[in-house]
Amino acid sequence: MENIVILGSTGSVGKQVLDVISLYPKKYRVFGLAAKDEISELKSQIEKFKPKAVSVEAEEIKEKLSKKIKKPVQILIGEKGLVYLSSHPKVSTVFICTSGTVAFSALFAAISKRKKIIQANKETIIMGGEIINKELKKHNLSIIPIDSEHSAIFQCLKGEDKKDVKKIILTCSGGPFRDYSFNDLERVTAEKALSHPVWKMGPKISIDSATLMNKGFEIIEASHLFNVPLEKIEVVIHPEGVIHSMVEFLDGAVKGILASPDMRGPIEYALFHPKRGKGAVAPLNLLKTEKLSFYEPDEKKFPCLRLAKESLKIGKTAPAVLVFADEIAVKKFLAGRIKFLDIPRLIKKALEKHRPLKNPSVSDILKIEKEVSDIFEG
Repeated sequence: MENIVILGSTGSVGKQVLDVISLYPKKYRVFGLAAKDEISELKSQIEKFKPKAVSVEAEEIKEKLSKKIKKPVQILIGEKGLVYLSSHPKVSTVFICTSGTVAFSALFAAISKRKKIIQANKETIIMGGEIINKELKKHNLSIIPIDSEHSAIFQCLKGEDKKDVKKIILTCSGGPFRDYSFNDLERVTAEKALSHPVWKMGPKISIDSATLMNKGFEIIEASHLFNVPLEKIEVVIHPEGVIHSMVEFLDGAVKGILASPDMRGPIEYALFHPKRGKGAVAPLNLLKTEKLSFYEPDEKKFPCLRLAKESLKIGKTAPAVLVFADEIAVKKFLAGRIKFLDIPRLIKKALEKHRPLKNPSVSDILKIEKEVSDIFEG
């Protein structure tokens, strides 16, 4: 049996990873789980999957959890706990399903120990794409993405010569506000922004999808994952969510992955790669697919998409500023401290004030969080 660790097991993606693993109890075993502070959900997962170790955010969470669980399990804390789980010698596969930047060091630990890395988290790749790619090359590894868009691209490129790629086409639902006017966006509430029309996701990624920052992140992620420059990446609004992304080749042919909008599909594909599983998701019924429509995104209404492109052009530490600025701005919006359109305004402010650092180290990148926080508070 293969031992698996899931960082971010109580989040939307992490729970779907456990759903897929449950289908193959004789093949996969949950060795470790990591969560922030969702004690009740983590307790249920411990009872069902019986991991050897779990990690939580802080000491007080550890104390509360230890009082609730009956069977002994090793409880770890914070970044050290994530690194321990992702680099453990008995672990073969590490799922990184956390949101934000918390798993940055854990990713490097997994690379150094040559684990199979399956990634849902965008922020770590965006922040440190250049450094990560150097480490992956050094250890002759690659990351298998489970974002539906990047999984689709990953599958489309299989067996192809990358020299034949003309462009990558990232599809986008357009979020809940694609038909809103600019004035309408000024009045958007957190409750409305959390209602995605296609996907069921956590609060952070739901807001990023509403601002289209999520798609901006995906542009940068695609550039690093597939070694493709910005000018070869295009975003199209595809409200039906049937085509998960496409690749256009020099001869004019376009390959795409059509599937039901269910994360368990990409998860199962990554888990079994280079083979395929038995089908964790019901197949797409093409006869019920009435239409496939495509539109150009409006970067004036959704400036986060443009800001992401600009940060990729600048390179160096600019993408890290984008990540940290967005993370802080989204928290402020969810707490009711700023308006919806203040999110891109704050991000733009942070990018303008930052002086990009060439060839940054991991510690240099992690220090940017404080810099951005100081800019916002100043």
